[in-house]
Amino acid sequence: MREISVPPLVTSPPEANVTDFVLRQAASPANPVLFSTPDGQGGWVPVRAAEFAADASLLAKGLIAGGLNPGDRVGLMARTRYEWALVDFAIWFAGCVSVPVYETSSPSQLAWILGDSGASAAVVEGPRHEDAVRQAAQQEGLAGLRHVWQMEGDGLEALRRAGAAVGDAELEERRASRTLESLATIIYTSGTTGRPKGCELTHYNFVELSENARLALPEVLAPGSSTIMFLPLAHVFARFISVLAVAAGVNVAHTSDVKSLLPDLQSFSPSFILAVPRVFEKVYNNSMLKAEDGGKGKIFHAAADTAVAWSRARQDGKVPLLLGLKHRVFDKLVYRKIRGAMGGRVEYAVSGGAPLGERLGHFFHGIGLTILEGYGLTETTAPISVNTPALIKIGTVGAPLPGNAVRIAEDGEILAKGVCVMRGYHNRPDLQEETFTEGWLRTGDIGELDDDGFLRITGRKKEIIVTAGGKNVIPAQLEDQIRADVLVSQCVVVGDGRPFISALITLDEEALPGWLERHQLPASTPLKEAVENPVVRSAVAGIIARANESVSNAEAIKEFRIVATDFTEASGHLTPSMKIKRAQVLKDYSDILEEIYGTVRRHAGCLSCCAPQSLSESTTSAASS
Repeated sequence: MREISVPPLVTSPPEANVTDFVLRQAASPANPVLFSTPDGQGGWVPVRAAEFAADASLLAKGLIAGGLNPGDRVGLMARTRYEWALVDFAIWFAGCVSVPVYETSSPSQLAWILGDSGASAAVVEGPRHEDAVRQAAQQEGLAGLRHVWQMEGDGLEALRRAGAAVGDAELEERRASRTLESLATIIYTSGTTGRPKGCELTHYNFVELSENARLALPEVLAPGSSTIMFLPLAHVFARFISVLAVAAGVNVAHTSDVKSLLPDLQSFSPSFILAVPRVFEKVYNNSMLKAEDGGKGKIFHAAADTAVAWSRARQDGKVPLLLGLKHRVFDKLVYRKIRGAMGGRVEYAVSGGAPLGERLGHFFHGIGLTILEGYGLTETTAPISVNTPALIKIGTVGAPLPGNAVRIAEDGEILAKGVCVMRGYHNRPDLQEETFTEGWLRTGDIGELDDDGFLRITGRKKEIIVTAGGKNVIPAQLEDQIRADVLVSQCVVVGDGRPFISALITLDEEALPGWLERHQLPASTPLKEAVENPVVRSAVAGIIARANESVSNAEAIKEFRIVATDFTEASGHLTPSMKIKRAQVLKDYSDILEEIYGTVRRHAGCLSCCAPQSLSESTTSAASS
């Protein structure tokens, strides 16, 4: 199949906008709980729709009193917390446009986003963020930035007091002035290459996508559903789910500290969660390590194999009797404990941002947590496609949501069209022709549609490696498998224009001490020593060898190096959404790459003395940076 289009299940009136979701919930007899805030004692305080609508309206009046006009841009910079969502909707109630900024952004990134968007004001979390905004404004001459308000302290209360003189009629006029065609937000891409580009997303994008997703996912978004938000709300994935939850009347809690995620999950007990694949990898690996440390490693691995086998059989339509019995036994021994660690009530998880991996998807499905893997971009308001409980095929990112369409171009690139697609890049009309072809958005990803219309992602177009021998290699096929191992944190496959494929590997510092101990090595071994340890290098070589089995010999990794510093956002090698900044990695580790490929270049054309070492030989020479 080369193209699939799914008609919308619902169409909204042209005068609609995102704030209608809040008013609809507030006016309903149920007056559902839309949010829950921590009470400081391990519990949660419910915020019902009517209360949320009233508070968002008060803050919106404060913004109006501050001189903001319809269509004005307002920066929003904070960690994931309730006030983020509250202010976001207040901005929309005031008829303005929100511009989210990652709270980890550098001063130059902050200045660029506020300046390029033309922000008139900013709402930030606390003093540190206000200082960063004011410093950026001063350095870059952002004369248009008139106000900076804080969420902490008396900041929001001051806004509420300031809005007391603004009447309800004026607020309603502002709110109703925004229609489906109006700009709702400018979300800047995470910037793996070059300066971030601002994606202009309209009320149409959020309203139509939310309404159709709500109807396509009735089991997940049923009355009484709840979720806990821990991903950055500046990212389009979490942002869309935040709006969708209000549209569906879902109870949302927030946690900004991943270290408190487990106790928060257990106290809040959500019915579904959303996460990136790395979170699910961590859950699996931590469960495995805990079992091994407790002397129950064999039981866990048998249970994991059974979960995967059961899920595959269930997907094929028939579970053998003996497999079903084993599955029920392991549910009592293992699966129930993993679900309990996530609150005990989680039935579904929505995964996006990167490929999950088929085995991991089957494992979680097998333990009673169905992961609904989806696919989208900032440019598509998040989901183009997603698996649903009714239409799921593990290993794919599902079929297009109602109102969306997918086409596979001749070169394999995924093209998208529909209610999800942005209207364009802010201040970049020059990119329109490059971004769109015959009305279809070029996603930059490579994929394929199966006969049932399910989409499978195989790689990123601009990341395809072309070796010196002309072989095309998709790095994600190897990287995802290698990174899934408990020992590995990050993997970057290299080889563009080179005679063979190699890889840079970093170790997971959290998992390393336990791993070392289980392999009869001192748990206190420093990372710089661990990367040089023959046992560690041999283990990494084994991980790579297993990944190599999934590709041809020409695509296989022939050499690798373990580097002693992880690739993180702080190091400049990951975006806030945890994507690898490949170009930056290659630049910063060019000396190691020169060492890997240097000999081959010096003896160009030689196929004997300069042939790359076998992977087993490379384990004895893999060095740290």
